[in-house]
Amino acid sequence: FLKRSVDLVSASIGVVLLSPLLLFLMITVRLTSDGPVFFRQTRVGFRGREFTMIKFRSMVVNAEELLQELAAQQRDAGNEVLFKMKNDPRVTRIGRIMRKFSLDELPQLFNVIGGSMSLVGPRPPLPNEVEQYTTHVHRRFLVKPGITGLWQVSGRSSLSWEETVRLDLSYVENWSLLGDFVILTKTAKAALAP
Repeated sequence: FLKRSVDLVSASIGVVLLSPLLLFLMITVRLTSDGPVFFRQTRVGFRGREFTMIKFRSMVVNAEELLQELAAQQRDAGNEVLFKMKNDPRVTRIGRIMRKFSLDELPQLFNVIGGSMSLVGPRPPLPNEVEQYTTHVHRRFLVKPGITGLWQVSGRSSLSWEETVRLDLSYVENWSLLGDFVILTKTAKAALAP
């Protein structure tokens, strides 16, 4: 109840305070590339339930179709479960800027208000990633996924799959409100760093 209350109040205040920035980004995405402003994707959340996660679109419209071709190439980031490329050719020019400062993640505040996500928690996985999980990894679903988490402030793409799982499960088993505030502070510092 405490975590949900903090999430709801903080996300609501965040949307109000960031509304000029959200509007600016909406207009910028619309004017700089073809396609919708928002990118919606099915993710797996609390208790293994699927939900629709919202982000600002930072890639070309056919990014999902190009994924299989890119996945066949040698990766230079990510790990055996999570796909990442440092210079992903699918990312738009404005998308690169938004990703550098994690601005593409801001619409997830609406996921938090709606109750499918938390401000802090494990990374929300794709259904095809969950298919590769071993049994113990499903403990990640004992809490809501977060916009940010221990994984994000501890290395993101450079982490191995085992390290990612260890951090997520450590968060699940040791959650505290103070810990959430520490992670949010570190996230803000990382996003604002040059």
